[in-house]
Amino acid sequence: MIEIFKEFAFDAAHQLGANVEPGHPYARLHGHSFTVRVQLRGAPDPATGWIMDFAELEAAIWPLRDALDHRYLNEIEGLERPTLETLALWIWRRLKPAVPTLHRVLVRRGSGGEGCICEGDPAESAPAESGPGA
Repeated sequence: MIEIFKEFAFDAAHQLGANVEPGHPYARLHGHSFTVRVQLRGAPDPATGWIMDFAELEAAIWPLRDALDHRYLNEIEGLERPTLETLALWIWRRLKPAVPTLHRVLVRRGSGGEGCICEGDPAESAPAESGPGA
């Protein structure tokens, strides 16, 4: 298997408010510079030698970056609770339909060495409920 990746950056504000204890610094409005790396995995196409054309990947990423850059994340549908985990999954869910070979989304915040890796949608791998009352 071979992997390729594309990175993009955006700046955004958010607050975790009710999601953290009173007085927690993340309860206040604040912002970060985010870096996102999307990784694709697969075998190169025999005709092109590519897993995916980077121009096509850029075209798939651009609307997401535009939706996030210089925005208040809490106001974006699906990011009302804008943790790194939620953000990585939000990107995954929007990019995967256009990029079937998507393998990993890594979101880093600032320069503090913090981030999140998403390698799939947990909702897609959850076992189906069965039995009485399901």
